Amino acid sequence: MITELLADLDAESRELDALVDGADWTLPTPARGWTIGHQIGHLMWTDKAAVLAITDPEAFQAQPLTADIVDRTAEEAAALPDLLEQWRASRAELREHLAAASGKILWFGPPMSPASMATARLMETWAHGQDVADALGVVREPTPRIRHVCHIGVRTIGFAFLLNGLAVPEVPVRVELTGPGGELWTWGPEDAENRVTGPALDFAWLVTQRRNRKELAVEAVGDVAQEWLPIAQAFAGPPGGGR
Repeated sequence: MITELLADLDAESRELDALVDGADWTLPTPARGWTIGHQIGHLMWTDKAAVLAITDPEAFQAQPLTADIVDRTAEEAAALPDLLEQWRASRAELREHLAAASGKILWFGPPMSPASMATARLMETWAHGQDVADALGVVREPTPRIRHVCHIGVRTIGFAFLLNGLAVPEVPVRVELTGPGGELWTWGPEDAENRVTGPALDFAWLVTQRRNRKELAVEAVGDVAQEWLPIAQAFAGPPGGGR
């Protein structure tokens, strides 16, 4: 499983690499205050943080987590003249360590398995890649790799409720999504009363908060499902501002 995940992570990273190589990194992206350089800088910094968590958990835990850490580190990284080379090196190093890792990895939220960490890195790469594509006016073709993004979006339903001060639902939600090739991807019991359906790409945009829900063909049936979609969030950190 980890081998397949790492191959997909590498493919997602290479696709974004091809998009930014030679581009104007000072262009603003939909994320307020962030340029393309900030987006890549954030990915590089997070890769390095994950490597530190694997190789030196004590040093990882000793890091001061200030409220501005995400914006500050992205700003610092965006100014690096060799940022593209550093990002290439950091993502390669992380893949190497994830391939050899065992047990849980400390993180800013709950500890994660190597497979979960790889999935999270793919989700972030895809999401920040969307910001870059939007800045460049590029329409990306969805690939089967968005299944990983959708998976983490489904898995974080309880996290999304807690993050917004709500009780974690005690009833299951059935999620049925149509993949890029017309295939059906499902999560949850078939007989669940709460259901979410729609295109996988739209759901991936929704849970990474890269598009406004009003623009998406994602439908919810049931009180829990309807309450979840406006707050769905696949990434760590405080509730996002959305688009």
